[in-house]
Amino acid sequence: MTQSNSLFAKLANGSLVLQIVIGIIAGVAIASISKDAALQLAFLGDLFVGALKAIAPILVFVLVAASIANQKRNAHTSMKPIIMLYLIGTLAASLTAVLFSFAFPTTLVLATGVEGTNPPQGIGEVLNTLLFKVVDNPVNALLTGNYIGILAWGVGLGIALHHATSATKQVFLDVSHGVSTIVRFIIRLAPIGIFGLVAGTFATTGFAAIAGYIQLLGVLLGAMLFIALVVNPLIVYVKIKRNPYPLVLQCLRESGVTAFFTRSSAANIPVNMALCERLKLHEDTYSVSIPLGATVNMGGAAITITVLTLAAVNTLGIEVDFLTALLLSVLAAVSACGASGVAGGSLLLIPLACSLFGINNDVAMQVVAVGFIIGVVQDSAETALNSSTDVVFTAAACEADDKTPS
Repeated sequence: MTQSNSLFAKLANGSLVLQIVIGIIAGVAIASISKDAALQLAFLGDLFVGALKAIAPILVFVLVAASIANQKRNAHTSMKPIIMLYLIGTLAASLTAVLFSFAFPTTLVLATGVEGTNPPQGIGEVLNTLLFKVVDNPVNALLTGNYIGILAWGVGLGIALHHATSATKQVFLDVSHGVSTIVRFIIRLAPIGIFGLVAGTFATTGFAAIAGYIQLLGVLLGAMLFIALVVNPLIVYVKIKRNPYPLVLQCLRESGVTAFFTRSSAANIPVNMALCERLKLHEDTYSVSIPLGATVNMGGAAITITVLTLAAVNTLGIEVDFLTALLLSVLAAVSACGASGVAGGSLLLIPLACSLFGINNDVAMQVVAVGFIIGVVQDSAETALNSSTDVVFTAAACEADDKTPS
């Protein structure tokens, strides 16, 4: 019994990143040895993602409400600079995607397979959807994972309880700590969950489905890596005036890896919250900035929209001048910020960008189908970039704020 407890303690206190790497290797190995066994074990990944998605809405709602309710009078948060970093980062991502698309022009073999899907007809529709998500019923918002609505209700309740009795505030604080404890337990199960996700993914698709789109994937992944390893560190350096790479690499390692395999910014909210806690960031700030980032900080989505749209433009032989490309960057950045309000996310916003070049909806939806084909890699990399950047910018803003003389 003692030996069993000792083994459990070693696993619980060991390096989570190392355990995740072992889980990835084991998942690839079992998928290579036996696809049937890998498919049977894929449920472990589904359970892990399901647990994260189940706890995330409650975590965001309770933590936001408790943080604002218990915020000291005249307390200072770093939300304004974080929002600015989110907007700058998303626009920089779309501009980078334009440069990569011009440097490595790509054409597509158009596909079908998205019949019956209705993309939004304009940016006004995207913004309208987001606006109505803000005023969603709070119970429905929790049930459906509407994080814009959850955030709005959490902020509203927190402000309303700011003048409540100390006992009431303490109850919310205790509940938020209890939910955070559950989150930490779920995150410790990440190696098992990711093992199941990797095994299931490799057993089902491998890389056969995306072999014909290597160049397109190369441009997408190259742009995302450039943002993660060059542009984001540059933005962070300007903000904190020190070497940004220890922070950037830690966020990629501890947030990006998990997000890559869960392929869900919402499911990665608990992971990011736990990472912010380990980085000793201000809870009043990250309890709001992380769920907000999961809905509006979409650099990866901006890259996907821009690259696939310009690939369609190249395929049809349409000439693109600099001003039109610049306009595409702005449109992609604004559209990406609304991606969480659209079913299908960034891919279904591609027709919006294609309309800028007069590309009809039938052709644009074939481009969306290509996106679904490469989605097993594209969506994973996009989510990893989006989610890890939330923590990078939150940490940078908090550190810069701490250095500012009061």
